[in-house]
Amino acid sequence: MSRYRGPRVKILRRLGSLDGLKQNNNSIRKNSPGQHGKDITKQKIGPYNLRLMEKQKLRYNYGVSEKQLLNYVKKARKIKGSTGLQLLQMLEMRLDTVAFRLGWGSSIAAARQLVNHGHLLVNDKKVNIPSFICKPGDKLTLKPKLAKNQQILSSFVNCPKFLELDQSKQTGVVKEVVTREDFTISVDELLIVEYYSRK
Repeated sequence: MSRYRGPRVKILRRLGSLDGLKQNNNSIRKNSPGQHGKDITKQKIGPYNLRLMEKQKLRYNYGVSEKQLLNYVKKARKIKGSTGLQLLQMLEMRLDTVAFRLGWGSSIAAARQLVNHGHLLVNDKKVNIPSFICKPGDKLTLKPKLAKNQQILSSFVNCPKFLELDQSKQTGVVKEVVTREDFTISVDELLIVEYYSRK
């Protein structure tokens, strides 16, 4: 199945607040979508459904397909350490996610569009692949034409500790690999690893 392109508010009402999908989550109703939508907090959730919902949160927040997420899980299993943490680090260090964290897009999808259109340089080389994994020491630069964009200049940036943004908002540096404290998405990564344990 390809990347989700349907209504985002329905997803936010079903799964809860997701920063990568939409920044202003306060205006979204708390009950689930549909004519007879129930309050999410009062719904009875079984063990499989709980794992599925955690996995879907991750998928929709970072805008990856099912196949891509499964590949990330397989890669995370091969790396030494906690599989869940390695999975979250890989998703957080993607180029589109790092661009979003630097304030170069109102959502991860908006930042992905900048990358796809070739408006970002990584270490002074054009990179138009959103799934490119950034490494500590990488320097990200916006093209001069886009650096004057009022939407980017006026955007409020709460830059995480693992990134550094200059005053002109034109250049950002990846200082280190993202840590658990810097994740903005609240998911139980163990449940996601359990969901994929049979695949």
